[in-house]
Amino acid sequence: MNKAKLSFIIDAAMFLTMMAMAGLGFLMKYIMPPGRQVIAKYGRQLDLSWLGWNRHDWGDIHLYLAFFLLGLLVLHIILHWKPILALFHHLVPDSIWRSRIAIIFVVLGLLLILFPFFITPDMQERGQGGGRGRHRSQAGGSEARVAAMVPPGPGGGALREAAAAQTAFLK
Repeated sequence: MNKAKLSFIIDAAMFLTMMAMAGLGFLMKYIMPPGRQVIAKYGRQLDLSWLGWNRHDWGDIHLYLAFFLLGLLVLHIILHWKPILALFHHLVPDSIWRSRIAIIFVVLGLLLILFPFFITPDMQERGQGGGRGRHRSQAGGSEARVAAMVPPGPGGGALREAAAAQTAFLK
């Protein structure tokens, strides 16, 4: 297979992988949101899934696609190494500055990809019913969300009382 055909296949695979990652990101953000957003949207805690997979399963696929895209990017750079160097030499004619920029670029790239392995997350115990996000006392707006879920009319009285009790519990 010639270099042009291989380059086209790699670039097409990169494009499709990026589109798949974007689609899965939209799926996880807007169609299968995290727990607190599910409650706000549907009024109760639900386990959302598509094709039998929940948002965490789709998140794993998203990560695997990112690794695949990274591999394709490395192949793309290898295939285009000579034009990259020629353009870099043309844009930065001074060899000392080229060396400095290259070192900074490599160090910055390594820091960006490896920083998750060098951090320690903040840890705190979860309270009863504690999920991620803001603390219950900071949630704000829960009365409006609960009130919007209660239908108007005579049948909504018991629901309003239950909603008020839930809102009081959340405070």
